[in-house]
Amino acid sequence: MPYVVTEACIGVLDKACTKVCPVDCLYEGGRMMYINADECVDCGACEPVCPMEAIYYEDDLPDDMQVYREAGIAFFEKIGSPGGAKKVGKLTHDAGPAAMHAE
Repeated sequence: MPYVVTEACIGVLDKACTKVCPVDCLYEGGRMMYINADECVDCGACEPVCPMEAIYYEDDLPDDMQVYREAGIAFFEKIGSPGGAKKVGKLTHDAGPAAMHAE
């Protein structure tokens, strides 16, 4: 998983990241965005445009945010790799902390 969306995205869903992603690998869950590691080409375009600074390169992910790496993996266990977020649209499920703190 090259990039990980973290806590700062929960409840925000700005989606600036989706506009710059060349492969459409950022999926919208119920409360946050998730990057599909199987579809991501590791270009890094999403990281600098995130106004919440919620996206980290996996190797730079702080230890206290590792749970978001696992959440990204868990999110895609349910849907697999559909080949682009636009194909599936907004999803209603979340994983990890976003799922635990659902309103």
